[in-house]
Amino acid sequence: MTDPISNDILDHLTPLTLAADELANTWSPDDPAYRAELYRQALMNLSYGYFAYFYATPEHPDWAPLWNPVYTLQPNPDDIYLYSPIRGDLSYRVSGNRGTIHILSFTSQHGMSGMVDDQQEIWGHNGIDDDDIAYEPNGDFEILFSAERPAGHSGNWAPIDREATGMFVRFRSYDWSNETDPVISIECLDEVPPKPRLRPEEIAGRIEGMARLPVRKTRLYFPMQDKVKDAVGFNRFLPQKMDGALTKQTYLPAFFQLEEDEALIIETEIPRQVRYWNFQLNDPLFNALEYVYRLSSTNGAMATLSSDGKFRAVIALTDPGVPNWLDPAGFTEGGIYGRWYEADSVPTPEIKRVKLAELRTHIPPDTPVVTPSQRREELARRVRACQRRRRW
Repeated sequence: MTDPISNDILDHLTPLTLAADELANTWSPDDPAYRAELYRQALMNLSYGYFAYFYATPEHPDWAPLWNPVYTLQPNPDDIYLYSPIRGDLSYRVSGNRGTIHILSFTSQHGMSGMVDDQQEIWGHNGIDDDDIAYEPNGDFEILFSAERPAGHSGNWAPIDREATGMFVRFRSYDWSNETDPVISIECLDEVPPKPRLRPEEIAGRIEGMARLPVRKTRLYFPMQDKVKDAVGFNRFLPQKMDGALTKQTYLPAFFQLEEDEALIIETEIPRQVRYWNFQLNDPLFNALEYVYRLSSTNGAMATLSSDGKFRAVIALTDPGVPNWLDPAGFTEGGIYGRWYEADSVPTPEIKRVKLAELRTHIPPDTPVVTPSQRREELARRVRACQRRRRW
């Protein structure tokens, strides 16, 4: 019988090299900076892979971090994401306290990004959010997740597909400083054996799954972002609707490009009724830019609207001294993602490219000046607020 564990651990990590080969599919394959960013991304995803493959099982579920400040492959900075493996033929109870965040939502599906080879293997999205959940006056709640609603069950219930493999949660916050994240648990309600010790072949298989996760991620997200860039180029938005659990949300992807002495002005009307909206910046590999120590995102609670009611943000490599600076963290090109959630209209923002020295001539004359000391305090508040959220 062949030993399932090699004497060299690197033998089990060989799929990791496939992620490096994806450099050919980046915007600048010959740029050493792109190569370095791709290596960083591969190790980031490899480290996340331990949570995905080893931490919990469908029979013994538990929440692990998903796309948060460390694992930055396109998370929404306003969201804290958690993930647990599940099985669609089992039943689960999720309970706890909702806290005071803006939106709490759960999604179950077959296949998770990075854990399957083809996007077509991710299906069966079932979602539930605050519109569907009854809470106690103090915020306590309990939800039963199962393929069928049990006879006589009158409490919160949400369906899961019989072939579901995972559930993830979004804690969506508007006011990072003053909202409180939920406290939740997940339990399997079926009788299952104790959590077992893994056999050598199981460990080997999971290590190889971890090693394959980085290339699976890049092969999913690179084409998805390039499809938009190829359709409209740089500095133009292309609104998109998605199926599944996020039908309430319209995405606003674009790709920015500017020189060091330039600024990009994002301008848009705000829907008359909208439950949530935001804008964030990504790097050219679809990673959210640093958003704890950089002002690379804003939302409907943080942003300052102009006197005409429009939202205007400025992307510039240096502080432009105006509200709603989106700091690209040293990148002169990358991605922009906006979101309208439960909106009565879906305005398409516009981007104007101007000289940074002439910025004030392109925005309303009554736009406030943000001083360096005010900006330092704005950033300090952001750092404190983000660090106090559950991220891992």
